[in-house]
Amino acid sequence: MKMEFFGDGPALVIEGESRLLVVADLHFGIEADLAAHGLHFGSRSTDRLERLLKIVDSADPDMLVLLGDIKHSIPSLTRQEYTELPLILNALRSRIPLKVFPGNHDIGIESYLCDAELQPKEGAILDGIGYLHGHMYPSPKLAGHLMVIGHHHPLLLLKDEVGCALQTPAYLRAGLNTEELRMNASAEVTSPTRVLFMPSFNEIAGYDLLQIVKNPFSPLSRCMKKEDAEIILADGTYIGSLSSLQSDETD
Repeated sequence: MKMEFFGDGPALVIEGESRLLVVADLHFGIEADLAAHGLHFGSRSTDRLERLLKIVDSADPDMLVLLGDIKHSIPSLTRQEYTELPLILNALRSRIPLKVFPGNHDIGIESYLCDAELQPKEGAILDGIGYLHGHMYPSPKLAGHLMVIGHHHPLLLLKDEVGCALQTPAYLRAGLNTEELRMNASAEVTSPTRVLFMPSFNEIAGYDLLQIVKNPFSPLSRCMKKEDAEIILADGTYIGSLSSLQSDETD
């Protein structure tokens, strides 16, 4: 298995027998929700779609895997999403085959997808890797595999002694406690079960990865093995262990 990081996404290519481009948390339509809360932005959907299509062209993948939260509004569609979503999905599928793992924001997304595109919410294995959005318990079939998930929008936030901060999308990689996850791995499963939390493709969305660890809000974040967690920047730069960052935070 080979991984290639695209920092201008963030996006990830995982290459085995097939070359899969993986993207999480597009959140098309987020601007309408922000407007309802008094924050007014013009729609960035066109720019976001063009950025994704440029990565598709650059990465030259066999398939695009979308890890949920394609749309933003819950429980229904906003006018913005109703207008934009069919155009966005048609633009993507005209360029490359899609696999979509629905997220908690994707209520009703199946109406816009064909059967071959729609994947189980609890995840599935593609080319030896497990994929799911990450808001619910994973399928036991994913035990013994690396699971690539979205949902958490991890950001690395670093502050110096005068309060200046680095804020950048980052990946969080860790082992998983399969017993706590109720995955009931069979004796035939000998490989470790690991998880890779993907940053959001949406340029507005982000959440301090230290808070993901301290205040977990999903089964996978609650059952991650914090002691061996590692941080990787969106461009693939390896930062180091989570424990070293936590030590700096407490100094």
